[in-house]
Order: sequence, then C-alpha cells, then structure tokens
Amino acid sequence: MSQHFLLSAAARSLSVAKVARMSDEEAHTAFKMIRWSDTQGEPCCPKCACTATYTYATRKLWKCKACNHQFSVTSGTIFANRKMPIRDYLLAIALFVDGVKGHNALQMSRDLNRSYKTAFVLCHKLRESLGDLDNGATVSGEVEVDGGYFGGYVKPANNKENRRDRRLSQNQSGKRRVVVVMRERNGKTLPFVFRSEDASIPTINERVTSGSTIYADDAASWDALHIRFLTKRINHSEAYSKDGACTNWAESFFSRMRRAEIGIHHRIAGKYLAFYAREMAWREDNRRVTNGQQYLAVTDAALKHSVSRVWAGYWQRYQRDAHASI
Repeated sequence: MSQHFLLSAAARSLSVAKVARMSDEEAHTAFKMIRWSDTQGEPCCPKCACTATYTYATRKLWKCKACNHQFSVTSGTIFANRKMPIRDYLLAIALFVDGVKGHNALQMSRDLNRSYKTAFVLCHKLRESLGDLDNGATVSGEVEVDGGYFGGYVKPANNKENRRDRRLSQNQSGKRRVVVVMRERNGKTLPFVFRSEDASIPTINERVTSGSTIYADDAASWDALHIRFLTKRINHSEAYSKDGACTNWAESFFSRMRRAEIGIHHRIAGKYLAFYAREMAWREDNRRVTNGQQYLAVTDAALKHSVSRVWAGYWQRYQRDAHASI
C-alpha cells in the first residue's frame, strides 16, 4: 500500500524551527525576495513602481527617486504599520500553513507570546489574503454544487415536553447561514455564504461557465440549475454515488470545514464565516502541495495584498464604536 502524501518526507519542505532561528536580517531579506521576486529582491516603489531608490543606512527604509515616497518591505501590504518583528510574521505564516485543519488565534497567541487580539487579527489577515486570490475566478467542466449550514445553534429545552423541532424556521435563531461550494472535480473550490441555498443560484450562474456539467443532490433548491446547465442529481437517501452522479468532492470540502469547526476553532459562524470558508477552500485545493510551497504562497499573497479595510485598526475601531454607543 502506497504511503499517503501528507505522511511522506516529500510533504515536509519547511522547518518551523529553522524559521524561528532566523535573524532579523535574514527575515528581512526573505521578505524582500518574496515580495519583489520579479526584480530579484530589488525594492520597487509601491506607489509608482519605480525601481530606482535611495537606501537609508540607519533604517530599513527606501526612498523612491521618482516620487520621493518612503517605504519599507511591508508598506502597502496587509502587514503595513506592523509592530512585530518581521521574523515573527514569517513564523506566524509557517505555523498557519502547518495546521492541516487550520490554526486558531488562541494557539497562535501562545506560540508567538502575543495578545489574543493581535493573533486574532493576524490570522484573519492571512485568511483575507488567501480568499482574495480567487476574486472573480470561475469553475468549469464537471462541477459539484452543495450547501452546508453553519451557526445559529439553538439549545434544546431541558424537559422533553418543552422541546420543539429545531429544523423548522419558526424555531430557529435567524443566524444560521449556508456555505454553498462550487467545486471542480480535480480542480478549484469556490465557496460563498448565503442565507439559503436558493439565494446562491445567481452566483452559481455567474461563476460556473456555460457548457459545464453540474452535479448536485436532490434538494429542491437546485432545480433552477437545469435551466442553464446539464445537471445530474443524486438522491442520498438511495446512494452516495450512482451512474457518475455524486457530490463527493463537495462533501470532502465540508468534511474539512466541519473538522476545523469541531476540533480547531469550535465556532466559525457569524459575519466572518466567509473568511474561514475561503481558507478551507485554499487548504483543500493545496492539500497535495508541500508545506514549504504553501508557506511561500501565503507569504506572497500577504505581501501582494493591499492594506486590509476590514482588519486594519480592527480593535481600535471596535472600541470607538463601543464608546460612541454609550
């Protein structure tokens, strides 16, 4: 029996211990090489893209000769206005990618010896960088579509006679959301968050190219897909796969999300559910990639991502909103 890829030596091309032993100068050089790989690590102005720069002898800064803009290796990236050493960001990324089912903020705060708030925002910045890699992406060919519900847990009543059927809408909290995934067989995974499966039809029509074959279960929500696509359905009460019709690839994605929810994060619902879904989609699509390649991909995505509008000043904004409501 052949060995699973993740258990093989080939899957381990990154050493967290080696990253942790980096000096500040080595970490800074690594950031330069990853961010400006097109120019072999030579600094490039983030405002005008000019490569002619002055170098400061006393600080790790550059000044553009064309527009006089001063910048550092993290200026204009999702790590802009950083307060931690660069080595700690590289270590955080290495720990993040090594978590096969994810890495929660509490564990990250302990690994880096930083506050929970710092770790929480840092992890979400990495998720935002990964999620934006697939902005505008489409899927084609054989595409599986399915939905999984998260959040909105309603605790049952203590006494049996007081319990209600929590599957009915009148007995739900209204916070429950569905993650609808469109996944190519042997290809890309695109997840989106909606209030119901019915609401996902316009997005599916937009993200799945014409001429594709869609595979879905027998839920009534997917009946509208027959209008535009060749759609093959599977009744899971009878079989999980029949005549080539199945949603096993989509279920594999939801299995990873459920394991992350139950074993790592314990709660991935709410307004940030989409961030977790996109992270798990990236992990699922790169499950056969070495951890070293994943490390470089996440670092590259973070350094090419602009300053986050969601997470930059997140806790300060939260405190301002709280004071304003008093």
